[in-house]
Amino acid sequence: MAETAIPAAQDDTPPPASTRRERTGWYFYDWANSAFQTTVITVFLGPFLTSIAKTAAGCQLGEDCTGFVYPLGIKVAAGSYYPYLISLSVLLTVFVLPVIGAIADRSLHKKRLLAGTAFTGAFATIAMIFVTGDRYLLGGALFLVANIAFGAAIVVYNSFLPQLGGPDERDGISSRGWALGYLGGGLLLALNLVAVQSFDNGTPERTLDLARWSIVSAGLWWAAFTLVPLRWLREHPTAAALAAAGGGNVFTDGFRQLGRTLREVKAYPLTLFFLLAFLVYNDGIQTVITLASQYGTEELRLEQSTLIVTILLVQFLAFGGALALGGLAARIGAWKTVLLSLVLWTVVIIAAFRLPAEAPLPFMVLGAGIGLVLGGSQALSRSLFSQLIPAGKEGEYYGFYEISDKGTSWLGPLAFGLVFQLTNSYRVGLVSLLIFFVVGFLLLLAVPMRRAIIAAGNTPPRVL
Repeated sequence: MAETAIPAAQDDTPPPASTRRERTGWYFYDWANSAFQTTVITVFLGPFLTSIAKTAAGCQLGEDCTGFVYPLGIKVAAGSYYPYLISLSVLLTVFVLPVIGAIADRSLHKKRLLAGTAFTGAFATIAMIFVTGDRYLLGGALFLVANIAFGAAIVVYNSFLPQLGGPDERDGISSRGWALGYLGGGLLLALNLVAVQSFDNGTPERTLDLARWSIVSAGLWWAAFTLVPLRWLREHPTAAALAAAGGGNVFTDGFRQLGRTLREVKAYPLTLFFLLAFLVYNDGIQTVITLASQYGTEELRLEQSTLIVTILLVQFLAFGGALALGGLAARIGAWKTVLLSLVLWTVVIIAAFRLPAEAPLPFMVLGAGIGLVLGGSQALSRSLFSQLIPAGKEGEYYGFYEISDKGTSWLGPLAFGLVFQLTNSYRVGLVSLLIFFVVGFLLLLAVPMRRAIIAAGNTPPRVL
């Protein structure tokens, strides 16, 4: 891409001073919030809210019937209630997350903002204990609050990363945080699945109760372990925050600052180009995560127990994969490592297309491969983006980044669904996802990372 003048890198700026205790506290928020992603979103909430909606539609628990609910007077099939909630939460986060990021950049008390967003999400999750009988509206409202707060807290959390280490340290810091998150999320999920296997007597009522308590446990886990980063992290006020301390309202000023950033972001075209590349390839990653279970059940005709074991396998191997790719990035650079991971993702898709039906072992082996490449590709993308953010605007830019992470995950499922509708084959639908990894790879390859980092006013790491 053509560029005009490039600002000089701030070579004389020392790396941010942070302690090992502070970085460990930052890692623990990944440990805390991953329970929501794995236990709630990945496994239990969809079937739980669908059962509640079906009850409200007049179906008996465990009955496979078609019924309708009427939120705000709108006719909705009970089976579509949860997917529609996800779409609505995605739409709302598009507006909320950049604003939260702008507020975080102008706040002297970013830890308080992390506490407010994290505890709001955790307590909304815990409140799912009251979602019984036909209270599908309560369940939907709590999910929207929890999911939006989850994304908002991650924006604030990610904005600490550039302040925890210099350019050569961030890949390792991000990878260790992501790895610990997979370990924590996998541990709680394993405990919940053991409880389900131990206490489920086969009745729909007991299954629903166990799902509800599993969801609540994720909220308790999230809230309890959030106390660690709140205790160990330190405030690192940005210049914008110090300037805002002289007067004005941080919330209204945050909105105004976001407007200015949206007008000025065109001054960093290479940062935007990286964000576009991330949007494309990460959409492929998110779609694989989302549709793997459906592919396993519908196309490969695998048992639920196989899917559960594979989910746990992915979680725990992603811990090692994040650390392994983080170590590789220290040798060859994060940019090259992410490019390599996209090649490996392409191999995963091709292997998934060739999987035999009713064969659990090959599916688990493929799950192991996903786990090894999953954590590293996401962790290193996060640290790479930290190099491209103008100083003092970490929250705002991570707000845009988080939208790319969650707000655009409809593209892959849409492509998958359209191909399936035309071909009636999940295998062909899966192959359609190759375009996200191939195009994402080519876009990322076209980003001149060293120039992009210098253009943002930052010092490039020694190895890219």
